[in-house]
Amino acid sequence: MATGFGCFAFPGTPCFSTNKSTPKFSHSSIFTRHSQLPSFFSLSTKITTSQSETLTHTPERDSPHFNYHYLDDQILRDVAHDALVWSSLHGLVIGDKSVQRSGSVPGVGMVHAPLALLPMPFPENQWREACELAPIFNELVDRVSLDAGFLQESLSRTKKADEFTSRLLDIHSEVLEIDKKQEIRLGLHRSDYMLDEKTKSLLQIELNTIASSFASLSNLVTELHRYILSRHGKLLGLDSKRIPANNAINQYAEALAKAWSEYNNRRAVIMIVVQAEERNMYDQHLFSSVLIDRHNITTIRKTLAEVDQEGEILPDGTLSVDGQAVSVIYFRAGYTPLDYPSESEWRARLLIEQSSAIKCPSISYHLVGTKKIQQELAKPGVLESGIVQNVAATIVGQLWQECMVNVWDFWMLVSLQSYQSLLREKLKVSNRV
Repeated sequence: MATGFGCFAFPGTPCFSTNKSTPKFSHSSIFTRHSQLPSFFSLSTKITTSQSETLTHTPERDSPHFNYHYLDDQILRDVAHDALVWSSLHGLVIGDKSVQRSGSVPGVGMVHAPLALLPMPFPENQWREACELAPIFNELVDRVSLDAGFLQESLSRTKKADEFTSRLLDIHSEVLEIDKKQEIRLGLHRSDYMLDEKTKSLLQIELNTIASSFASLSNLVTELHRYILSRHGKLLGLDSKRIPANNAINQYAEALAKAWSEYNNRRAVIMIVVQAEERNMYDQHLFSSVLIDRHNITTIRKTLAEVDQEGEILPDGTLSVDGQAVSVIYFRAGYTPLDYPSESEWRARLLIEQSSAIKCPSISYHLVGTKKIQQELAKPGVLESGIVQNVAATIVGQLWQECMVNVWDFWMLVSLQSYQSLLREKLKVSNRV
């Protein structure tokens, strides 16, 4: 199961101006069981418009307020004031790093999250393109994760140079040795995009396979922008009805609930692995509230150190933490060396991987998200070699190769505009989105 959305969902929201139907945020999910072909259930809302032109603020293009840099000072102050009030009332907040315990005690030192006051204009075609690419990248991650030899070989040189990657690979190897198959795999992925100013091409900046954040706060940013434009839209020349819908928080919760249901233990909880000091805790608490309100599923929050102290694997493989059975583990920590200050955290990560709980992500998904693996996938012939059989992701691989910009030190920029129709045809994206 996997889902992805673009960086333009947070802290800014796209805005389309046209009289035609409104496009919506699209998140697609893939749910995979071992020894079966992936089956798809959709958490996405398909964009219903079909026009090919680029959609911006055409009717008000010459408006003096169209250029955000030249907003009237009084209007800007009014908008900022309304945004701060709305954010405070609706939980669009984070912990203030200057306030002690703001990252550990809820309600202490809250401040509004960094945000854009107004939505940004964004071409609808590229928006649709990003939505339709999400399930392709999701399936690519899943297929590559199943090739253990490829992951180990591709990261063998990195293992010698980077201790963090080395430890992750050691855990991967130990899981392979005990032949622990991940029969149910869950991924909540976030694919970040930017728009090239000159070519208007959609460029993928990063694909996150672990600790993808802001599904909840981005949902609130969309509502904030809709509110701001309902109050100031006429002066700004912007229409609140042109802001796409954003259902990310419910889709994240639905994906986690689906995994919890598949685990088939109604007494089990979903465990969120968090950092000891987490200023972004409210983004996490928001979807936890959706899980309990809509799905009647309890979540617990534990650091890796707490998992080491309180966790054990029962004879049937169940992970028990502080006496509670855990069905799904959602990592919002564990992606940086700073999250492993001692051997306690590494023991906890291994314990989690050895259990029967559904990991989001598994150690394999985590490794697929490394920059070195993306570099390897960009090499000619790699994807054609059978790693992703029956998936026309070779096209993506060719594009990665063509568009690679210092992958090893930075990442890759992927322009997929000219290949959109071919991708849709090969993978029947239109039937899945």
